[in-house]
Amino acid sequence: MEKETILRLSALAHPQRLSIFRLLMRRYPDQLAAGEIAVTLALKPSTLSAYLSALTQAGLVTQARSGTSLRYGIDMSGARQMVDFLVKDCCRGRADLCAPFPLAHQERSMTEGKYNVLFICTGNSARSIFAEAALRATAGDRFTVHSAGTRPQSELNPFALEVLSAKGHDITPLRAKNVTEFQGPDAPRLDFVFTVCDRAANEECPAWEGQPVTGHWGVPDPVKATGTEAQKALAFQQAHGALANRIRAFAALPLETLDKIAQQKAVDDIGRVADEAEAKA
Repeated sequence: MEKETILRLSALAHPQRLSIFRLLMRRYPDQLAAGEIAVTLALKPSTLSAYLSALTQAGLVTQARSGTSLRYGIDMSGARQMVDFLVKDCCRGRADLCAPFPLAHQERSMTEGKYNVLFICTGNSARSIFAEAALRATAGDRFTVHSAGTRPQSELNPFALEVLSAKGHDITPLRAKNVTEFQGPDAPRLDFVFTVCDRAANEECPAWEGQPVTGHWGVPDPVKATGTEAQKALAFQQAHGALANRIRAFAALPLETLDKIAQQKAVDDIGRVADEAEAKA
């Protein structure tokens, strides 16, 4: 185990290889195409290939073929073995030194009996707004819901507002917000943070205070839809439907009976099952 851990730590000792590992960890359990990784991290294909090869050989990254392309994800078994070695061997298993924030026993940060939830996308003009409105309508008695953008638009998308109005949602409280409103000492302490677009999920943000459960429920950007007005409107309807399905599953979880590790697994499962269902549709 010591030999494998040294190999893994050596693979992460290069800043760009570490960036790849961190990106794939943020997107776990998703797998990313090499092209998406290259664009996100501004790496040449040949350079990326060498880095991915080193991480794969170290047992930190998996490689799988999807059609004619290769996709990469975190080898969670290898990553856990590395961390376990550091905690159990180097730290002699002293949780007070090496694991001060055990997820399974961390106190929930509910405010007034509700969980705080934040949905993030880039523009905060459509997808994250859909998610905010859908969860508030589905289970507003259990969740205080927010949304924000990493690069928010000045106004909400009119197609998105039409979809929400047609479905009976109250659009009055909705506005585009910057994610920085939810960072810092005065921000609400969050229990769940979801990204709903790949671009926002790929961005490296500071760690959230309180270690909330995080998930990625990526949905294609309806703003990029082309064609007739009817075709564009359909893209927004489909995005809303995809997010509403995930949110119904999330709202049905018995969160009060689950520790944070179980909550995280449930959130990951919702994203994976939904992605598989949409791929077959």
